[in-house]
Formats: sequence, C-alpha cells, structure tokens
Amino acid sequence: MITTSQFSRGLIIKYEGQLFEILEFQLVKMQQRQPIVRTKLRNIKTGNVTEPAFRSGDKFEEIYLDEKPIQYLYRDGDRFYFMDTESYHEVIVSKELLGEKAGFLKENSEAAGKFSGEELLLVQLPSSVALKVAQTEPGIRGDTAKGGSKPAVLETGVTIKVPLFINTGDEVKVDTRTGEYVERA
Repeated sequence: MITTSQFSRGLIIKYEGQLFEILEFQLVKMQQRQPIVRTKLRNIKTGNVTEPAFRSGDKFEEIYLDEKPIQYLYRDGDRFYFMDTESYHEVIVSKELLGEKAGFLKENSEAAGKFSGEELLLVQLPSSVALKVAQTEPGIRGDTAKGGSKPAVLETGVTIKVPLFINTGDEVKVDTRTGEYVERA
C-alpha cells in the first residue's frame, strides 16, 4: 500500500478499480482542516484525465509493472507499432495510450515499455529527444529586449516554442515530459 505522501509523477496506482498514472499532484494545507492532495490522474486504458482530491494519508494499491526495452517502428493512422527488443514481438499501441508523447516519436527510436503480463500499459520515452525543425519563421534581430520565442513545427508534426535564433533545418533537444525546448542539438 502507498499513501498520498509517497506520490510521485509517473507512479501508477489503483483507484476506483482502474489503473491511473499520476501526472501532477499538490499538497494543499487549509486552515484548521486536514490537508488534501489535489491530483491530475490519467486512466491507463482510456487516456481520460481526471482531477480528484484525496485526504492526506489516504492509502492506495501501488501497481508493479515489468519494464522492457521497446523500439518504435512506424505509425499507421492512430495505431503505433513497437517491437519488444528482447522477444522481437510486435506490439500495437493506440494513440490514446501514448497521449502527448506521440509527437516525440521518431522511427527506430528507443523507449521503455511497462507491461502487465503480455499487455503493454505504458510507454516511457527518454527524458529528451533530438528532433529536426521542419518549419519555422525566421527570427528578426532586435525583435525583443530579452530572449523571445517563436513557434516551430518539428519533423514529427508537433509544434513547440523555440528561441528566435533557431532556423529551419536545425536540430533541437526537446523535453518529452513537458514538451519544451531544451537546447540546440
């Protein structure tokens, strides 16, 4: 059993009979009341996000999953194809399971898959990936007093904010957890 004081991002718990991944959590202390923990949970099966609040000290069942290395092969519509690099079995994943992470997948990239038996429940990408900028407007020198940012479309189709000095064709590092620009690769 795990209590609310042991919550961390990415932890998987059983809540209302279903598996949820903790996306965010915050302890809120109220005057003359018991503290509560506000959370943002993503249902592993459906991808739906809920925001329940729990009393401090509530207990939950922690779910342990087997972690195996997987490799992203290709995409076909809303289905993503991965290969288990240990057994060479192909695993098909829906877009709902990946969520926002789908925008940071490049063919033949490595990831970690969390399995319950033979079923893939969660795909964990590296903390940052290097992607090429497919399209961005040129930055105009002297645009801002401080550093500015502009939108850029990456090779995978996802749009992020990058500094003004980044041009089309540059390779940038992106944090897969937040979807933010880290540095030039």
